[in-house]
Amino acid sequence: MTGPRYPDLIAKLPSSVPFVGPEVQERQRGAPFRARLGANESVFGPSPFAVAAMQDAAGQCWQYADATNYDLIHAIAARMGVRPDNIIIGEGIDGLLGYLVRLLVAPGDAVVTSDGAYPTFNYHVTGFGGTLHKVPFTSDHEDIDALMAKAHEVQAKLVYLSNPDNPMGSWHSGVRVEKALDALPDGTLLLLDEAYIEFAPTGTAPKIDADDPRVIRMRTFSKAFGMAGARVGYGIGAPDLIKSFDKVRNHFGMSRISQAGALAAFEDIAWLTDVVALVADARDRIGAIARDNGLTPLPSATNFVTIDCGRDGAFAKAVLAALIDQGVFVRMPFVSPGDRAIRVSAGRPTDLAVLERALPKALDMARG
Repeated sequence: MTGPRYPDLIAKLPSSVPFVGPEVQERQRGAPFRARLGANESVFGPSPFAVAAMQDAAGQCWQYADATNYDLIHAIAARMGVRPDNIIIGEGIDGLLGYLVRLLVAPGDAVVTSDGAYPTFNYHVTGFGGTLHKVPFTSDHEDIDALMAKAHEVQAKLVYLSNPDNPMGSWHSGVRVEKALDALPDGTLLLLDEAYIEFAPTGTAPKIDADDPRVIRMRTFSKAFGMAGARVGYGIGAPDLIKSFDKVRNHFGMSRISQAGALAAFEDIAWLTDVVALVADARDRIGAIARDNGLTPLPSATNFVTIDCGRDGAFAKAVLAALIDQGVFVRMPFVSPGDRAIRVSAGRPTDLAVLERALPKALDMARG
């Protein structure tokens, strides 16, 4: 009696989860975290209207969701001034990344990204047999010129750029991104991840025609809208590419509850505005805590602050471990030179008070 016959590619891949979540760490340490500041979620939560809409939709969860995501697509298109055929909905940006890679990347195809950028994209590329080519960050920014040069060198199918960036929190102006399109090789698609765009300064979002076949932009309800657990993301792109998602996507991947919540959240501009202001206040507070302890907060256009610990990756990892021991969940970049830092998500005043008390002790433990 035999088991399944895996393709060679799959047989060689590790069976692993890219992120160690706070729940896993809580089980390992035998206690809950006192401050959950590591996953770039919104501790301020979703709009009350979104919560109410999801509660109402729960009674209809015996029904499959609308496989076309009609209402949500039309609401997003109207707000963004594009056509509905420019919009695709998926299970968060992560789900859309997987569908896009499946659409475009065959075994051996070249894909370009930054070394240290969002690892889930790499996970999908590797899973479909693509070949990753990475360029280093420059001054804690994704290096657009280096990305484009590498794309020409390897004739990449895809180039991944996040703006604003995770894990460093840095950003490029929209004009800079617009100019990058002119340097893109023929036949290469720019994947622009804008998960944190709502927190960014005016002018960060580029002015790109939604029908431009050279780029697809991806956004999410996980960050500013406070719905990370609902798994809703959307892409903006040329109609031919958007329609092609129907070839590979899970047509019943969305739930009625998530659809209803996202639609209500998208319409509550006042709540979104308040959350963006609360995040800005939290970033300022995190920066002050870092400076009070002799550390350097990096400029951020996201809902987190990356804090330069001033030494190497081993020291930053020791600081992170000491914070976790004290019940403060944070994360850190994993690729040098970013690994000299820890990354702290925006929190409520009570969360940041816990961080303020814990950080000096963590630094003492790391130094000792």
